[in-house]
Amino acid sequence: MQGQGFPDSHTTTTTTTTTRTASWLVFDPSYLRTLPGILKGAQIIINLIGFICSQLDYYFPSTSNWYGFVSMTAFWVTLVLLFFYLCRLIERVKFVPWMLAEFVYCGVWATLYFTAAIAAAVKGRYQECLAAAAFFGFVAMFLYGADAFFKYKGWKSGEPAQGERSVPSAGLGASNTVSPTSPNYPAY
Repeated sequence: MQGQGFPDSHTTTTTTTTTRTASWLVFDPSYLRTLPGILKGAQIIINLIGFICSQLDYYFPSTSNWYGFVSMTAFWVTLVLLFFYLCRLIERVKFVPWMLAEFVYCGVWATLYFTAAIAAAVKGRYQECLAAAAFFGFVAMFLYGADAFFKYKGWKSGEPAQGERSVPSAGLGASNTVSPTSPNYPAY
């Protein structure tokens, strides 16, 4: 059949991707040195400071209560997520699309912080504590917006929220893996 324009053989290259996760509960403080860990730590601190500033106001309860709801809800949810990452529980709960869930959470909270910070800024000319809360609200909005951006990039690229991923090199059969003691967190 070679005379009719058909080759005698062809080459096929197959690339596989394997994601490995730990199956035990461990405390992993190295997460705090990654960009997602630093963002979560900063969010928790800013949430708490903004909440304290907003609760010092007695003249505009609707503004301070709205800001308090946004900041305290964000504080507790982010604290729980940080605990999940530090104990590597994210790896064990595989049925939750963590990157997508955190992208939605961070995007919604960036929007809610925008509304709370605007409300506090409007009343901030009368109350300095609300002006300070507005500042921390805009900082929190930026932090949650940046986190949403990074989670979106990770979700679209198929990165695991936590764990290891090994990708064999095409044709060589070798793989690039990270040691089990140092999980490969997504590099944004």
